[in-house]
Amino acid sequence: MNRLSPCLAALKKNNRKALVTFITAGDPDLATTEEMILLLEDAGADIIELGVPFSDPMADGPTIQLSSERALAAGTTLTGILETVRTVRKSSRIPIILMGYLNPVHAYGYERFSHDAAQAGVDGVLLVDMPPEESDDFLRSATRHGLNVIFLLTPTSDASRIATVNRLGRGFIYYVTVTGVTGARQEVSETLKSELARIKDHVALPIMAGFGISTPDQAASVAALADGVVVGSAIVKLFQQHSGPQLRHELKDFVKALKQAISLN
Repeated sequence: MNRLSPCLAALKKNNRKALVTFITAGDPDLATTEEMILLLEDAGADIIELGVPFSDPMADGPTIQLSSERALAAGTTLTGILETVRTVRKSSRIPIILMGYLNPVHAYGYERFSHDAAQAGVDGVLLVDMPPEESDDFLRSATRHGLNVIFLLTPTSDASRIATVNRLGRGFIYYVTVTGVTGARQEVSETLKSELARIKDHVALPIMAGFGISTPDQAASVAALADGVVVGSAIVKLFQQHSGPQLRHELKDFVKALKQAISLN
């Protein structure tokens, strides 16, 4: 059973905004990832994006690049990530999205990956370098096994791309709030309101806005305009700065603060 659609429907029914939290799987190891998924859920996250580490993360800034390096150095594999999700599913129902690059999934095999991911309890996949116009092969396998395939839209997406994403995408649309790579920003784009209004006029799926959101105040500002916010680099940076009980403390407090901020909308 896919957990994403019921989650989004419940949020909409209760007029709440979604908090989507990103961590890199395997940073610093998969045992910690398993623990942190449960902590994030307990702290108030509605959806979790698990980053699949890759050796050439071209869309990611230094913080997430370094987290991928740490995860790969620890021996993290796609197979291991799926096993971690399978273990988490013994005690958690939070929707889990795998976010990463096409190469590891292509190497694994689309049909095998879709089957194994769905069996493990993955709810969706976002491959940042897979254009929707070239996604047919993967979409067929993912759809057959009930995986939501999520696509990106950006400030430069034209009408054709918006229409394609609206037609092919499932679950939600990830709206990239800034051009460039991931990473915390000092301010939310002044044009975000008009950009999101333009997108909303042409799509039916919920819109989660991410890239550059690093504080509760920024999260609240973006949540007022979108259906939810994605926070990644600011969370991943905590894994760089802390470990053990201190990491758990800092992460829980930060996510609780984010949740409280977006709940004020």
